[in-house]
Amino acid sequence: MKRLFILIAVITVVAFVVAACGGGQPSGQAPAATQPPAQQEKPEKEEGGKMAMAGDPAKGEELYMSTCASCHGPDARGLPNLGKNLRTSEFVKGLSDEELLDFIKKGRPASDPANTTGVDMPPKGGNPALTDEDIMHIIAYIRSIEE
Repeated sequence: MKRLFILIAVITVVAFVVAACGGGQPSGQAPAATQPPAQQEKPEKEEGGKMAMAGDPAKGEELYMSTCASCHGPDARGLPNLGKNLRTSEFVKGLSDEELLDFIKKGRPASDPANTTGVDMPPKGGNPALTDEDIMHIIAYIRSIEE
C-alpha cells in the first residue's frame, strides 16, 4: 500500500513538472508578444473604414470543430434545441466581424429575450482559453461557409 502511495505521488509530481515545462515556443523562436510587428496579426479595414483583425478560415475550422460544433453542429447547420444554423443566420450576417467578436465573447444567456433556443450560449462558446485572434479565425471560417 505504501508503494502505491509513493508511486501515485511520484506520478503526480512528474505530471506537474511536465505541465509546467510544456507549451513553450519551439527553440529559436521568440514568444509571440516579442515578435516583430510584421509577424503579428494586423487589423484590416472593413467596408466603412472599421478596423477588424483578419482571420484564417482553416484555423477557424479547427477551432470551430473543437468549440462550437457541439451545439451548432459539425456542418454549422445547428442542432435542435441547442445552437442555431450559422450558415443561414440573418443575425450573424447582420453583424460586422467586430460585433460578432463581441457577441461571441459575451455569449447569450437563456434568460435573454433575444435567445430563441432557451439554452445558454456561454461566453467564448464555453472555451475561456479562446483569444480574440482565435475567435476571429472562427468568424472567418463561418463567413467562408455562409449561404
